[in-house]
Order: sequence, then C-alpha cells, then structure tokens
Amino acid sequence: MREIVLDTETTGFEYKQGHRLVEIGCVELINHMPSGRTYHQYINPERDIPEGAFRVHGLSEEFLRDFPLFKEVAQEFLDFIGDATLIIHNAGFDVPFLNWELKGHQFPEMGNNIVDTLIIARKKFPGSPANLDALCRRFNVDNSNREKHGALLDSELLAEVYLELIGGRQPGLELAKEAGSDDDTIKKERIFREPRAHHASEEELAAHAAFLEKIKNPIWLAGEET
Repeated sequence: MREIVLDTETTGFEYKQGHRLVEIGCVELINHMPSGRTYHQYINPERDIPEGAFRVHGLSEEFLRDFPLFKEVAQEFLDFIGDATLIIHNAGFDVPFLNWELKGHQFPEMGNNIVDTLIIARKKFPGSPANLDALCRRFNVDNSNREKHGALLDSELLAEVYLELIGGRQPGLELAKEAGSDDDTIKKERIFREPRAHHASEEELAAHAAFLEKIKNPIWLAGEET
C-alpha cells in the first residue's frame, strides 16, 4: 500500500488573493512505513514574500529567486505522487493551493484520496491542541530541529505522527498477517511417529520391587494392617 505524506509552504493563506507555493515536501510510505524515497522542491513564486510568511518558514524572495517556477516542476511532482493516497495535515489548505497552481498552468488537478491527519487528531483527542508540534509532543516524536516550518521536515514528522494516530506499530503487524496465509492460523504438516513401548520390562519391575522393600511403613499398606 503506497501513501504520500505531503506538506507545502506558501506566501500566504489565500491563493485567491494571489499567494503562491514556495515549497513542496513529500515522503513515501509503503505499508505505512517510510520507504526512504522523498520529493522536495523549492519554488520561485514570482512575487514578494510577506513578513508574516517569512517568519513562519524563513524563505526569502532572494533565496527563492533562482529556483524553478511551479510549471517547470509540476509534472515531476505529479509523477512522484502518482495515484497514492495523500496524508496531509490540514488538507483543506494544501489541496486547494496545489490544485489552483496545477489548473493555472494547464495541468490536471489531483484526484487522489486524501487522509487529513488534523481531522483524525481532533476526533481522537477532542478539545486538545492538534497542530503538528502538539502531536509531536503527545507521541514523543523528536521535533527539536523544527525551528521554522519546512515542507520536507514537516512531512517527515507527520509520517511519524500519522503512524501513531492510526495505532502505532500495530498496523504493520496486521498488514504482515494479511500478506501471509488466508487462514488465521499457520498450518504445519504433522510428522507421524510410531508409538513407543511403555510397558515395564522384567528388570524394571524387579528394580521397583527392591526399591519398595526399602521403604518403612508405606502408606499404601496402612489399610492392610488394620
């Protein structure tokens, strides 16, 4: 089972107000576990970076100026995600942004199945903080390197959080079971063995009688003496 944990950084909250993508990060999961394959791309937004956005991700206009435009990397991004299920924290933000960028450059919009970990966290822990930092603390996921938001780093952290949200290591065990036999139990071939003789030999009976003679006042003879 292939899944892609995905995160983006942007110049602001509203693509309808002209804000653009500046970073995409993806981590591939196979059977819920990281495969080692990732996709990471900085993007030239062709516009300024508002101060508020810069405080969040630390990506300046000067830094991004020499990176490709979105239209130059869109196909590579689409090829990487393929038809995998996308694991996103607050998908209501990332997915419309990505689809707007894709549609604006004549690429097909994403039709992937989406798993929103923000919704899962809010259902599982109602009333508790459900941002990525809070979930890292809850599940003891080390986020000490997260001084600012970063699409690839956040995807790597979310991959660990996602595994905990769906039950820790147990899903892997279930998948291993499903990958094996259709039966709930493992069938082993029984090896036939000839029954061994269990009657005592004459020598064994004689040795036993000699041993009993050494026992004083055995309890099994008490009834005979009364």
